[in-house]
Order: sequence, then C-alpha cells, then structure tokens
Amino acid sequence: MPPSTAWRPYPQASDAERIARAQDFYDHIATRRTCRAFSDAPVPREIIEAAIRAAGTAPSGANHQPWHFAVVASPEKKRAIREGAEAEEREFYAGKAGKEWLEALAPLGTDENKGYIEVAPWLIAIFGQRRGGLKPGDDRQNYYVTESVGIATGLLLATLHAAGIATLTHTPNPMRFLNDVCDRPANEKPIMLVVAGHPASDATIPLHALEKKPLDQISSWI
Repeated sequence: MPPSTAWRPYPQASDAERIARAQDFYDHIATRRTCRAFSDAPVPREIIEAAIRAAGTAPSGANHQPWHFAVVASPEKKRAIREGAEAEEREFYAGKAGKEWLEALAPLGTDENKGYIEVAPWLIAIFGQRRGGLKPGDDRQNYYVTESVGIATGLLLATLHAAGIATLTHTPNPMRFLNDVCDRPANEKPIMLVVAGHPASDATIPLHALEKKPLDQISSWI
C-alpha cells in the first residue's frame, strides 16, 4: 500500500435500518415531478450551493470529478440562454425531431416556447470536462465523463427535490451556445440545463408523466 494512501472504515448499519432508509427515500423521491411553469419567487442561494455540493459527491471515473456547474441568475444571461434554446427548439419541432419523437412528446404538451427559462430564479448549466483531474490546474484525460456527469446530475435533482425546489431538465440540441453564454472553454461539453425554482401557482402535471413502470418491468433478478 502506498504510504500516502489513507483509509477509513466503511459506514455500517443493520438490515432493518437499511430497508427503512431505502423505503423512506423512495417514498420521498417518488413525489418528484418535472415542472414546466415556474414562479419568479426567489430561492436562497444556499439551497443551490448545497445541491451542487451533493452532486459533487457522485462517483466518477478515476475520481476526476469531470463536471462543472455554471449557475445563472443574471437576467441578461437567462435571456441569452432562452434565445439560444428556443432557436434550436424551433428547428426541432419544425421537423428535425421526426414524426415518432414528436408523437412521443405530444402527451406532455411541450413546444418550442421556453419562457420559464427567464422566469425561474436559477438555471444550472452542467458541463462535462474531457480533460482535467482532481487538483486545480490538472490537465489529464478524464474517464467515463458522460456517465459520471449523469450520476452527479441525478444527485443534484434529488437534493433540490428534498429541499422542496421544483426542477426541469432541458437538453436543446446542439447546446454549444451554452459555452458562449456561460463563458466555458471549448473542451467542456454541455450536458444538461436544469431549471430550478418554485412552481407557479397554476402549474400542472400531465397525467402521462405520472405513469411509471412498475418494478417487474424495470428489473430482472438473476
């Protein structure tokens, strides 16, 4: 064992405690829903910071943590992001997506209008870093970037939900305009835009979104 390597005992618990924790988490996270109508009511920055710290605990290839969260509150930047997103979405809904994809989206009632981008108090643009490393200034190959960023984004969403914050995940394609708006280098790839805030008083949830596959459809036991 290298002399610089430090270890600590892995946390332990009883089976009963583990089962209770798992069920409690499921009961809570099962109430998470995507929101498409936001209020402009403020959300404390401390909540967003805590959610990003939680995201930063995610496992990653070689522990390089190949992610960057660009948090946007500036009205000017939010407007620029909305303009960039809607430009891509207009092409998407005009036929770029294809008939089958548009038919799949129809029950959700989505379209090219993304006004909530300017209404919600926070946008979080999530980038994957092709190169980097654990220490500031590192310029090393990162591994499993998309997978690592995806896991971190899941923890971010779970933490925001635990805090009572509504979210929406948005992936306009292509998303390179986010590099320009958020002043991120070309070697970072935008993966996701998360909209975070309070739901509008008239926010609704499509019934289609409430349909979740049961356990026997999403798992096999071998």
